[in-house]
Amino acid sequence: MAALSSHPVAPAPTAPPRASTRHLLLRAYCIFMLFIALATTFWFNLLGAIGLASLLGATLVATLVIWIAGRPHVVWRRLPWFALAFVAWAGASLIWSSWRDATAITWAVLVFTTVQALFLASALSWRGLVRAVASALKWVMGLSLVFELWVSLVVRAPILPNFMLWSGQHETELYWSRNNLFDGGRIQGIVGNAHLLGIAALVAIIVFAVRIASGAPRRGWLYGWIVLSLFLLWRANSATVWLTGVAVAVVFATVWLMRRASRPGERTRYYLGFAAIAVIGGAALVLLRGPILQVFGKSGDFTGRTEIWAAVLARAAEHPVIGSGFSTPWLPWVPEFDHWIVVNGLTVFHAHNMWLDVLMQLGIVGVVLMAGIMLSLVWRAWFFAVDRPRFDLVANRPYSAVTLVPILLTAVLLVQGLVESRPLMEWGWLFIVMFAFKLKQSPLVDVGPREERGSLRTRAERLTEQAQAQARRAQQRAPRHTPAAPKA
Repeated sequence: MAALSSHPVAPAPTAPPRASTRHLLLRAYCIFMLFIALATTFWFNLLGAIGLASLLGATLVATLVIWIAGRPHVVWRRLPWFALAFVAWAGASLIWSSWRDATAITWAVLVFTTVQALFLASALSWRGLVRAVASALKWVMGLSLVFELWVSLVVRAPILPNFMLWSGQHETELYWSRNNLFDGGRIQGIVGNAHLLGIAALVAIIVFAVRIASGAPRRGWLYGWIVLSLFLLWRANSATVWLTGVAVAVVFATVWLMRRASRPGERTRYYLGFAAIAVIGGAALVLLRGPILQVFGKSGDFTGRTEIWAAVLARAAEHPVIGSGFSTPWLPWVPEFDHWIVVNGLTVFHAHNMWLDVLMQLGIVGVVLMAGIMLSLVWRAWFFAVDRPRFDLVANRPYSAVTLVPILLTAVLLVQGLVESRPLMEWGWLFIVMFAFKLKQSPLVDVGPREERGSLRTRAERLTEQAQAQARRAQQRAPRHTPAAPKA
């Protein structure tokens, strides 16, 4: 028998926002964009320059359509202004560039990467962003192993881009895969470069470990992905990546100690101690670089990089303030770059140092802007990691493992930027802008724009608020009695 109730009929149950079809499609698209950034050379080797340009153009249009239609909540005054100023200065260099065609092409790619980074930061929450990065890295790691197995078991010969078989008439540096999986040599994966594979494997290990620490489901599979990433890291055997891993370990140890500090002044002692370790370690690396690099099978001149740096500095001296014009990477068919610096028979396409590259292209002004980008990113990422989430009087909320991702990956980019220019392009620049924007947009996990809210309050706090709301509603529904007038 039905009972009379004063409560209205509840609406039909619906799936939570994160499980809706719309959100799942958005997340899949974001994973695809991250995969393009993390494996840009794969798409170049697969589709060629024209195919890659067509892919980037199509995805840019798709991103703008999704962004306009979805209208994610964005606090526009919190844009990464240093990064946008750097992009604007790079575009302005078209006026005085010594290689205008290269500047126009590479600046368009820089704008594309910047727009995608802003979109990813605004479309996903912190947890969703880390999850999407992990999914994209799974594709890079898994396809790299499958690709190397296919080359070794089916093709059984080195292959060039576009699946061309090696005929002995090409430089070995052009290999997409060298067929080294079973002979103990360095493997290159789908990205076609051992260093790029190694740095992607290191980033994957960091992100997968954070996912495990944050209580992600199916953690057994994540442990398996870490094992695969460790195997690819070992087989890529990049000295730069090994040194980067040491730097990441030091940063993680510092963050761990800072989180455990409980007495006044304790953090100051840690800061001084790790600053001393950094100075001593840097001095040892400079003075003993020969023996240290020999351990990793590298020469004391950083595998010929000192000659590249000398040539870049000489060209940077021609226009020290505003630079000679943006071009990242150096397009090898441009006369100013063609056979300018040649290593192993191939024209070098970047300075192998992020700061020298910016100095040559955009001068001292560009270096100042780049320093502002990295300093602001490090500052925000550091306190995002070491400080407890605080937005009211409650000061003992637990730390989140997700907050480790920006500072650890920033450390990867900073160390990589000393011997590579990759932080200025592809996934490096995308991650810099994405984290810089996200840290300003949502400085706390689960707090900030709409997609960040909803999971920070504890269950007890939510139950208390519900009880108080029910009490207020009951008080409002109770009949009000006015006192009777006294009789005369």
